[in-house]
Amino acid sequence: MSALLSQVEEQVETAMSNAPHSQAKEKSSELSLLSGWLLLLGALTGLAPLSIDMYLPGFPAIERSLLGKPGSAELTLASYFIGMALGQLFYGPLSDRFGRRQPLMIGLAIYIVASLGCAMAGSIPELVLWRFLQALGGCAGVVVTLAVVRDRCSANDAARALSMLILIMGIAPILAPLIGGWIVTLFDWRALFITLALVGSLGLAATYFWLEETHDSRHQPALVFSQVLLNYGRLLVDRKFIGYTLSGGLARAGMFAYIAGSPFVFIEYYQIPAHHYGWIFGCNAAGLIIFSQINAWRLKKHDVTVLLCRALWLPATIGLILLAGSLTGHISLPLLLVGIFCFVASIGYIGPNSSAATLATHGQQAGTASALMGSLQFCLATLSGFFVNLLHDGTTFPMVMVMAICGIGAWLAHRLLILRSLPK
Repeated sequence: MSALLSQVEEQVETAMSNAPHSQAKEKSSELSLLSGWLLLLGALTGLAPLSIDMYLPGFPAIERSLLGKPGSAELTLASYFIGMALGQLFYGPLSDRFGRRQPLMIGLAIYIVASLGCAMAGSIPELVLWRFLQALGGCAGVVVTLAVVRDRCSANDAARALSMLILIMGIAPILAPLIGGWIVTLFDWRALFITLALVGSLGLAATYFWLEETHDSRHQPALVFSQVLLNYGRLLVDRKFIGYTLSGGLARAGMFAYIAGSPFVFIEYYQIPAHHYGWIFGCNAAGLIIFSQINAWRLKKHDVTVLLCRALWLPATIGLILLAGSLTGHISLPLLLVGIFCFVASIGYIGPNSSAATLATHGQQAGTASALMGSLQFCLATLSGFFVNLLHDGTTFPMVMVMAICGIGAWLAHRLLILRSLPK
């Protein structure tokens, strides 16, 4: 989903700091929205949020068709998050060892087959499995394309490429629910996954014919997984790394609780038509994008840690307000819409700043730190979606409760692990 926008921004910033000028193969004048390779990277990066957001309006139809209990479709979203969390740990080292094109094409091939498997699933457990495999393939588009930007661009050009990538891929979380709502209304939920398979096929063909190999892997040493695991272990006991990762990850997990629970809440509970649900989702995604650009502007005068500290109050406060409204039975649709918009928009501040702070002291192993950070945060997102499903009771309570816990947890993680470690 839109959270992947923040992750893309942060990982490209990491690539910028590691890319030597001698590796820059593109001139500044070649960086434009008309650059074919940049358009392709934007489309491939947008494949993951498209796969999350487009099928959300089909949740009720999926549950009716596959005879699943209310809320069971949310398990398919959780399995996708697990696949994203695991896949990211592998594609980075594989692309460094074997080049960019081969792992990317293999990932896209897995994505296409899994999408067709989703379309033919005969039960919720089958769909859960196919969605997991779909994520394992689709996350290649997120990880490998960032490595291509690093290979082709100097630090300054990578920053320009980043802004263009976000503009290109930012269309996905805005339009995907709208398109998905109309597909479900006009055809069937299975057509959603056939559409995703077609999109993946176009991406695979474009990669094969137009994406050049940007990494010379002939002299790369063999992969040593023991050393990779050792690096991961060192990061897991780093107080600042864990503190910033949790503060950003828990805030994002609250947003994923909204993603998992909102199809039922809006389509079933508030009886909003599926094709109108996309407008709600698109507005929230637009809010995240807009606030991330405001954050970039404010970073010219303020430090990332200052903006992060100020922003973490918002999801905690909004979560408490929505939870109180749900518990007392006074949560109106306008209050819920405004609250969710503010919660999601705050990720535009929290996501980039928390990750920039996480990676600030890990320049020598920024790739490993970035991969572990992304995987841990998708694990948190998976847990939030799981608990929304586990607590499903036909009301707004499960969604807003998980959002509140995540918002408060993000604030506490920053306060206990970061602020208390600062010198007095």
